Amino acid sequence: MARNSIGRNIFHLFYSTALASALNAGALIVLAGYLQAEHYGQFSVALACAMILGYFTDSGLSEMALREGSKKNADVPGVLASYIKVRLLLLAASFLVGFVIIWLVYGGNSSLMMTAMVLCIPMVTGLALQSIAAAYFQMTEQMQYIGRVRMASSFVLVSLLSGGMLLKLGPVAITLLYGCSYLAAGMFGLWLVMKNVRIPMHAPFHKTLLHGFGYFTLAGLLFIILPHIGPLVLERTMTLADVAFFAVAYRIPQALQQIPFIVAGAYRPVMFRLYHEKNDTDHVRTNISLVKWMAVFGMVLTIPFFYLSDEAVSVLFGAEWSASAELLQILSIMLTVQAVNIALADGLTTRGRQTYRTLVQGMSVAIGVILYIVCSKLYGLQGAAYAGLAIEIIALAGYWLFLPSKMEIAKRAVLPYLAFLTGSTAAVHAILGSFPFAAAAIHLSLLGCFVMLDKEIYGQIIVKVRGKEAGHGA
Repeated sequence: MARNSIGRNIFHLFYSTALASALNAGALIVLAGYLQAEHYGQFSVALACAMILGYFTDSGLSEMALREGSKKNADVPGVLASYIKVRLLLLAASFLVGFVIIWLVYGGNSSLMMTAMVLCIPMVTGLALQSIAAAYFQMTEQMQYIGRVRMASSFVLVSLLSGGMLLKLGPVAITLLYGCSYLAAGMFGLWLVMKNVRIPMHAPFHKTLLHGFGYFTLAGLLFIILPHIGPLVLERTMTLADVAFFAVAYRIPQALQQIPFIVAGAYRPVMFRLYHEKNDTDHVRTNISLVKWMAVFGMVLTIPFFYLSDEAVSVLFGAEWSASAELLQILSIMLTVQAVNIALADGLTTRGRQTYRTLVQGMSVAIGVILYIVCSKLYGLQGAAYAGLAIEIIALAGYWLFLPSKMEIAKRAVLPYLAFLTGSTAAVHAILGSFPFAAAAIHLSLLGCFVMLDKEIYGQIIVKVRGKEAGHGA
């Protein structure tokens, strides 16, 4: 199976992720209007539990499989078979341990307990199956198949939720349908894998797959926990209705952050391969390119929601959720910081420095819990939003600190792009803050000019455009 180029993989992931994110975000928006604030708060807590359990079924294995599958002359089917064996064991262990913890923490709230159970069982199983497909198609650099699985998941989600709402089903039944959409997409993804490769399940176990298992597991767990510690911690410091307002504001950036992940997903296999080939110069160059593109995608998403947060919440959720608008404006900045964070963290992982990535993530989670508790108690919902943004800034500093070529990456990518975001946002907001649509349009235009001034990024755009023109001409 021929590998795609980075650009081709970005294209496949972009249209599928954009469509899937739009459908998923739309489903959550409709769900917020369908459920009462308390029920949506319960759903948000249950969703956080499901995502964390879903990670336990992976525990960093996908990154380790990609590392092994990207090596020269790698036995990709053998790596995949070993990956599946460990994945199934982790799925069983995750359910066993996870349900005990859920019962201990939420056993006193029967409604929340039931919501968590009916969501976690199908959703976690579906996430495990989807990840098997994603791992294989990342190893072979055939991202179009990952796109098909994502789109299938979103279409099934919209279809099931629409049917449930037409039938006027209750909150628990709707939550069950939400989880089942992930299960259906996971089964579809496994079918696609089996169509493309014969999985030698009886082959000897690929022992090097588990090299560094502890660090990858902990790092991945901390990564998946970071976006969910907000609802989990705030459930203890605020009312479920307040958690719902925070969740509504947080859900938009959380859904949109999948778009910058498109770029990282296409670059990661290439960076692993360059590291295995001991090509340090090209690895640094590729990492710098990744940081820049991630920052650009992040700012394209940040700018509209920073200026149009009131309009976005009003149109998407309704006037009754207006308290979420100010939170969304603060959290929108997080989209750019998160995007840069992923690029820097992947620079560590693909260079065999997973230990440092794990250390930074651990510190971020620990500090994050404290920030959410203190800030939410002192400053309410606004304090919680600033806590979420502060966590990402702390993580950014940590990832950069441990990069071997940190000064070059800072000088050529991190500092220029973050300085542009800070300076341009302050200036445009001060001058045109009362005219949000004009402010967003002018700020996006300034971003376009800034990108064109970057010779490296501009050169890559020209190469792609000329390549497409040549293809049409042929």
